[in-house]
Amino acid sequence: MVMDVKVEKIMTKKPLTVNKNDDIASVAKKMAENRIGSAIVQDNGNPIGIITETDLVKKIVAASLDAKKFKAKDIMSHPLVFVTPNDDYKVAVEKMRKHKIKRIPVIDSGKVVGIVTTTDIARTVPEMIEILKERTGMKSTQPIIKTAVASGLCEICGNYSDFLVFEDDQWICEVCREE
Repeated sequence: MVMDVKVEKIMTKKPLTVNKNDDIASVAKKMAENRIGSAIVQDNGNPIGIITETDLVKKIVAASLDAKKFKAKDIMSHPLVFVTPNDDYKVAVEKMRKHKIKRIPVIDSGKVVGIVTTTDIARTVPEMIEILKERTGMKSTQPIIKTAVASGLCEICGNYSDFLVFEDDQWICEVCREE
């Protein structure tokens, strides 16, 4: 059975966008405040590049540069590799693999409408397995938890953690447990 899953079904809507002339310090602050690993760089509303945590570390922090003295356009990765909302998620996976990237913007009619990350992809695979189980009539049983702490994706925020705890029938990271 082949399952088509469109990018629009798994993408994160409304990713962080910044202006090409924003200073890197403000871009990094916005990324930290939003707890995300990238920002799409725009020029007059048109996407032209992306800044990732890796760009910040390699191009600013590791070089001991002053983030206030550089603009988004100075360190962004470009040209922008992207997918459309109607692309199958496998197109996104293949482009991410080919270009060795962990996130890919979703562009529709020249405008940013979302972003797909490796976390979005990882979240999709278990959902597809559940759909297949339902369609094939497979029964699933509640797993027996034999450990107090595990590694994986938090079922609330979707972030990876080495310290997941099983509470209220879900695996929760330390950040979500505190909230």
